[in-house]
Amino acid sequence: MTTYYTREHEWLRIEGDIAVVGITAHAAEELGELVFVEVKDAGTTLSQGDSAAVVESVKAASDIYAPVDGEIVESNTALGDDPALISNEPEGKGWIFRMRLSNPAQLDSLLDAEAYAALLA
Repeated sequence: MTTYYTREHEWLRIEGDIAVVGITAHAAEELGELVFVEVKDAGTTLSQGDSAAVVESVKAASDIYAPVDGEIVESNTALGDDPALISNEPEGKGWIFRMRLSNPAQLDSLLDAEAYAALLA
């Protein structure tokens, strides 16, 4: 499994032709306590940079963007009952949605862990 990062603080982990997408620990910490998550419906086709979901915290609401072109195939239904999963396990059980990649070449434009760490420094 390979993990990529965006400059907007999303991460995606590649599992075959599916990307599991969430927000980074840095983003979760910045947002604070999350109280609501809404993901576009399965079957929604997105272009890289389109809004795919919204997370709301006690501080603010924030869009989560599609890191690559693709189609949403699943959202993390556990977040409906417990949006704090994103804060507690942002790169684990707090994943937000899964999408089928339609242009895997776009992965080359994303950051690896080292480049993302440098972005935060």
